[in-house]
Amino acid sequence: MKKVTLFLAFVIAASSLMAQKKTTSTATVSFDATTEKDALPKAENKTGIASIDTKTGAVAFEVAVKNFAFSNPRIQEHFNGANWLNSDQFPKFSFTGTIEKVSKIKFSKNGTYTVKVNGNLTVKDISKALTATAVFTVTDGKVKATTNFTIALADYNITGQPIEAGKISREPKVSVAAEF
Repeated sequence: MKKVTLFLAFVIAASSLMAQKKTTSTATVSFDATTEKDALPKAENKTGIASIDTKTGAVAFEVAVKNFAFSNPRIQEHFNGANWLNSDQFPKFSFTGTIEKVSKIKFSKNGTYTVKVNGNLTVKDISKALTATAVFTVTDGKVKATTNFTIALADYNITGQPIEAGKISREPKVSVAAEF
């Protein structure tokens, strides 16, 4: 009887711990480096992996660089090339951080919550601190998270003639959306 009670206690504890961490493998990350000279440098990647720990506020996402889809194959070639993201040597980029004041989000109550997220964005093995505003929407136990931020390409050693010529924004917009 003691073994059964101990086993049930373990199962209940493990279940409650698992409910705190939510993950998805269909997060969408969009990249918009359009300028007045060129409206084509936009891409989307719908295969991102993201996670959130509703108790600690830990958040993370990771995307494969080669999974970004551009409408123009030439731009996609540049994006994956040595001067840009060099996807052969650096196949992914990622973010890890925490939600400021995670207690402001009532994960068991429907609502929309706007919070700050602090962490590090890593691109081409270069990590830079990043703070962004994120919106968490809770609907019947499902959590949707969205955020938008800009990055400076020079901070991650991303260079090239199209950037210098003004065809690619020096500070593109990045959007992340995940549903858990």
